[in-house]
Parts: sequence; C-alpha cells; structure tokens
Amino acid sequence: MSRIAKFKELSFLVYGLGISGQSVVRFFKKKKINKFEIWDDSKKNIYKKHHTKNLKNSIKKVNYIILSPGISLLKNKKLNKYKKKIITDIDLFYLFNPKMKSIVVTGTNGKSTTCKLLSHLLKKNKFKSSLGGNIGKPILDLKNYNNSYVVIEASSFQLSHSQFIRPNYAFFLNFSNDHLDWHGSKNHYLNSKLKIFKLQKKNQYAIVNKKLKNIFKKNNFLGKLIVPQANEYKKIKNKIKNNYLTSNINDENMSFIYVFSKILKIKSNLFVRSMKSFKGLPHRFEIFLKKNDVTFINDSKATSFTATEPALSSLKNIYWVLGGLPKKKDKINLSRYKKNIFKCYIIGKNISFFKNQVKDKISFSITKNLKNSIIQIMKDMKSQRNSRKFVLLSPASASFDQFLNFEKRGDEFKKLCKKYV
Repeated sequence: MSRIAKFKELSFLVYGLGISGQSVVRFFKKKKINKFEIWDDSKKNIYKKHHTKNLKNSIKKVNYIILSPGISLLKNKKLNKYKKKIITDIDLFYLFNPKMKSIVVTGTNGKSTTCKLLSHLLKKNKFKSSLGGNIGKPILDLKNYNNSYVVIEASSFQLSHSQFIRPNYAFFLNFSNDHLDWHGSKNHYLNSKLKIFKLQKKNQYAIVNKKLKNIFKKNNFLGKLIVPQANEYKKIKNKIKNNYLTSNINDENMSFIYVFSKILKIKSNLFVRSMKSFKGLPHRFEIFLKKNDVTFINDSKATSFTATEPALSSLKNIYWVLGGLPKKKDKINLSRYKKNIFKCYIIGKNISFFKNQVKDKISFSITKNLKNSIIQIMKDMKSQRNSRKFVLLSPASASFDQFLNFEKRGDEFKKLCKKYV
C-alpha cells in the first residue's frame, strides 16, 4: 500500500473553518477522504454533517488535527498535549505531492513581494509555476501544479504547526521581533521559521540572510547553504528600469531573486528583462500618486518599525503618517532617519506610545485619523519650499484599532489623498 493510500485510511479533525480550513474540507472531498470531523464554534452550520458534537473526544481519537494558522496554542492549552497530532494544510499538500518542486519563502518582512517576484521570474522565463499559501490562495486550492514550481508563502503561524514541509528551495529572508503575543517568545518565533530547513536533503537549497547564516550552521541542517550578496545584485541593478525596484527598499528581496535565477541558470540579460515588467504589490511601498513635486506612497503593510525602516531610509523630506496597534516589545529608533523626516503625524488609539517614541527627536502632530493627517499635511506643505516631498503612510503598527486590516487602511489612505490633494 502506498503512503498516500495509507494516509487515506487515517482520521482527521479540521480545527477552525477559516479560509485554509475550508480549503482542507474541499480537498478531503476531492480526494474522497471520508474520515474527518470539523470543529469551529462560530460556524457550526457549515458542513453540518461532519461537525463534531464532542470536541474533547474527537481530539483524543483522531490521528491528525489540522489546525487553523490563526490559532495559538498559548491561548488553546487544551491542544498542547496533542502537539504531535497537529499538522497544517501545507503539510497535506506535501504528503499528497511528494514529487513536486517547491519553493517556500518565510521571514519577518518581504515574503509576499518575494513570492510575487519569484512567480514573475519563473513565468517570464517559461518555467511553469503556481503561487499560494499565506499570500492569498490556499495551497490546497491550487490546480495544474504537476511538473511545475510551486511558490509557497509560509507565515510563522503556519510553520509553527507544520511537520512535513520539505522545500526544494527554502528562503529565509530576514528576522526581527514580531508576533510575540502569538508565539510567546522570540526563540519560539525563530524556531517556527527554521522548520523550512529541518527535513531538507543535501540536494535541496537553503537560501538564507547573511545575519542568519550562523544560526543555520549551528543547527547542522543538511540543505545546500547559499547566502545572497547584495553587492552581486547591485552590479546589474541600474539596468533594471523599473520605478518599483530602483529604490533600495527592495534590494534585500532582489538579492534573493537574483541568486535563485543563477541556480536555475537564467542569464543576467533575461533576469533584467523579466524584472523590468514586474509590478509591485499594493500596500508595499506603493507609489500611487504624483502631483507637482509631491509623491504619495502607501506602505500600509509595514506593521512594525523594522518594516518601516526601509522606507524611512530611502526617502528625504518625508511627511510620515504613523500609528495604530503597536507590536509587542517594538521600539522606534529614529537616530539614523530623523534627518529624512520633515514631520510625523500620529494616528490611532495608542497616541501616547507613539508620542513617547518620537518626541524630542522629530516634529510631530497628533492627528488621530487619516483624514485629519492628510488635511494637516496639505497645510504644512504650503510653508515648505523644498523641491521634492514624500507623503508616506508607513504606520509601524497593526491596523486593528481603526481598520479591519492593513489593506483597508491603505485603501482609505489612497482615497483621502486623491480627495484632498
């Protein structure tokens, strides 16, 4: 009996019916896996036939629990003693597709952009590819991925619960404090991301940020270690005539993409041609409006100060909109960037936190919301005669105090800018 046939004989509990949980149910139905139950306390009427009436008993008796990525074991302690049973939708994808060529991307910042860059590079150079995971489309909803590269964005939430991930190419872009309330500590957060290397074989690639090289070596992982060198990419950077990629904000991502292109033996001229046509993702240093001498940039995805730093370092004369729900233990160090910032506009419900971070360092106004910020910026600009100005939403915080998500925050910012300019 094959491994897949044996797996079909096992029993499962789908714990959580979010986007990934529902994709697991669809996958089970497609594969004719019938031994599964479902638990979601807010969606009991969905897939009612499979919904368990005794959660405690189901947890004990099933072979595997497929846990929604958003569920932290810190807050669901009843699952802690069943850790060995817990897997994810990405695990299922690997278990049922052992021969696929996979690229898994993780890191604190830049995952989505890097995944899109990888997908774009592959397609432009006539490699078949699919894109899924945390970037939007659940991995189990992908179609026609046989004999192709599958690019997977993996969050620390997904990786924390995963047991069977084995990428042909594993990317670890960068690492800084984030999601500590979910993981409990920086060390647990780091260990979740290191899972992309644990099952790799000697013929598989581990592409790692230079700051993480020693951590990789200390763990004695087997994958072929490659450390991207920013200087190598910069040798050809000027040949890429793309406004989104000419700023140094994407240099780190691009150094990984360039190294990967070399592994696939894509010639430099073809790499350059591919990158010229790349279009950046919304809400990631998105230049959406230029008027006279003012450039408007939506960087709403920057939900920590580490994520905001590249924007502050790459611009001058910035009108900076800051604030929201700060990440646990996050600190704002403006010593390297304060000369780039004309003024800061603080929004959200955590005014005192951000005020304490910027006071005595840069000029600021407490504007409380995006609308007031844009109106105040327009007034302040009248008194400044510098030739080039940048209006930047890069909030260094989560959006949940005022918005449903960072996308809603970014969309509102763009709408208001277009209205009041």
